[in-house]
Amino acid sequence: MRFPRSSGVLLHPTSLPGPFGIGDIGPEAARFADWLAEAGQSVWQVLPLGPTGFGDSPYQCFSAFAGNPLLISPEALVADGLLSMTDLAGAESFPSTHVDFGPVIQWKRALLTRAAGRFAAAPAALRAQHDAWCAEQSAWLDDYTLFMALKDAHGGAPWCEWSAPLRSRDRAALAGAREEHAERVAEHRFLQWAFFRQWSALRSHAQSRGIALMGDAPIFVAYDSADVWARTELFHLDATGRPTVVAGVPPDYFSETGQLWGNPLYRWEAHSAEGFAWWIARVRALLATVDRVRIDHFIGFSRYWEIPADAPDARSGRFLSSPGHELFEAIERALGKTAIVAEDLGVLTPEVEALRDRFEFPGMKVMQFAWGSGADNMFLPHGFGANLVAYAGTHDNDTTNGWWAQASPEERSHMGHYLGREVHDPAWDLMRLGMSSVADTFVCAAQDLLSLGGEARMNFPGKPAGNWSWRLREGALDGAKAARLRDMTALYGRLPS
Repeated sequence: MRFPRSSGVLLHPTSLPGPFGIGDIGPEAARFADWLAEAGQSVWQVLPLGPTGFGDSPYQCFSAFAGNPLLISPEALVADGLLSMTDLAGAESFPSTHVDFGPVIQWKRALLTRAAGRFAAAPAALRAQHDAWCAEQSAWLDDYTLFMALKDAHGGAPWCEWSAPLRSRDRAALAGAREEHAERVAEHRFLQWAFFRQWSALRSHAQSRGIALMGDAPIFVAYDSADVWARTELFHLDATGRPTVVAGVPPDYFSETGQLWGNPLYRWEAHSAEGFAWWIARVRALLATVDRVRIDHFIGFSRYWEIPADAPDARSGRFLSSPGHELFEAIERALGKTAIVAEDLGVLTPEVEALRDRFEFPGMKVMQFAWGSGADNMFLPHGFGANLVAYAGTHDNDTTNGWWAQASPEERSHMGHYLGREVHDPAWDLMRLGMSSVADTFVCAAQDLLSLGGEARMNFPGKPAGNWSWRLREGALDGAKAARLRDMTALYGRLPS
């Protein structure tokens, strides 16, 4: 699907400023949408919005359908009468420069439990909205809320360590657990309703300002998730429910030993046998939440790297074929043309290109990869096609100024020669090249708007800790930055019509 010529900014809600230790989808998110409109932007790209687990990665979530309760706005809950300003005490001790996940999670979970406990006394109209929404979402919500209640009851242990009847979803065991943990199930239902209610309000506000929200969907789901626990037959698991093979990628730009992600792999034959119903439901839910969906590791729909579950790293894996054409045909039959962006970075084979182009999905180009080689480098802007999304770098790359600080002399010389002048501000110089290209969409990271260095990097693939914590300083994106970005956006014909 072709998108209008436009530009936007990549910023995950956790990175927004605010007084509660972590960015959320409340007033600061609305203000950021306003800033985007002031700056002439049309797209706000976020990372996956699901509930995060160990490592705090939005790419390892407890559900492919649920929202992250940590993104719920305490201020909005105060406005609903479910919290008081007194309840918000203690947040002032959190740092504003980064998310200190451990203390923030502990404080915010207690806060959300307090709000959930007061919901029974909420106005009847509000409770009726909650009940109607929960009924509409029951296909995934019932499994997810029981899964989370059981994780709470087991001290956070993964589902493979629960008792055999619960692991295997024995009907009587599930009924008993739902009754025993009814209060926690109700709390998790409330949190999902609160998240999606607030997100819907934010999305409506963004749309009123001409901002399209671009979400993100990992191709694979986490092993310790409601998705796998509820539908074990759709994944490569052994008789005890543990993965036999897992996902990753072979040695690449980011790692000499490849990347061992550990996600269970799909039994594609099982998905095909049910007409890809689980995938259709997933894409439908995503497109009910955001306006466009970037699917991470799109290459995996053509072929995927299968690694033995007991392997120490990804080098012992092998490539196997995926039924990508059959899958997206089923999705198109069910949903029509979909606003999907294909993250096609990596080894771009003719088969991947054919799959992407058959369904007219925009691909991606990252310009940090363009320098130090010849004019035929696919990431150089002069070679871009129109139906793609161009970036200087994504959340998996260093900031542009951080990358520049470590760039080789060949890369520096090449970029300066390409610009026809000395590189003055790597972030804005690379942004200019992307803006001026024929790519339908250009997206820059918020860190690059501020010309920040590697200290502001969001994620370092393969690094076990310290990721996902960067936060935007309050007031950093001011009117002067908006005017500068708007000027460049207008110059290259990317202002909204």
